[in-house]
Amino acid sequence: MIINQKVSDILEVKFPGVVILPDEPHNDFIQIHPEKWKEIAKFIKTDSELKFDSCQCITGVDLGIEDGLEVRYNFHSMQLKHKIEIRIAVERKNPSIPSIEQVWRGANWLEREVYDMYGIRFKGHRDLRRMLLPDDWKGWPLRKDYKTPNIYNGMKIPKVRKGWD
Repeated sequence: MIINQKVSDILEVKFPGVVILPDEPHNDFIQIHPEKWKEIAKFIKTDSELKFDSCQCITGVDLGIEDGLEVRYNFHSMQLKHKIEIRIAVERKNPSIPSIEQVWRGANWLEREVYDMYGIRFKGHRDLRRMLLPDDWKGWPLRKDYKTPNIYNGMKIPKVRKGWD
């Protein structure tokens, strides 16, 4: 059985209604609802059949103005040698999802980066603040509706960058 289908089946039994079944079958990822995300994260880390002990990546994706935002997680089991991707859609207007930085400590920096670039808030994160941009920066630079400012704290922001090759 493909690992995504196995994980999806296990989650559907343990957390009924959490998995969003795709319109067309795929084996690339599992889409879930965000409400029980922290509880699910603890489960997939500790369950003897899953043991996803490594959170390798968390990234934000802007699917477009009409389609909203998404958080994508990549997990790996060192012991069982399998991996999955979990995707969770969030609202554009007030994007929020439970934090998993207390489940996988490495998620701390990854959640902060997603927050900094997309404005997705991770509820329960112990130190959610910008890490790449100044604290007073306005907006979320990787969103498709982001408008780059012309001036920041009285300094002109150049639009053309030369010599970066």
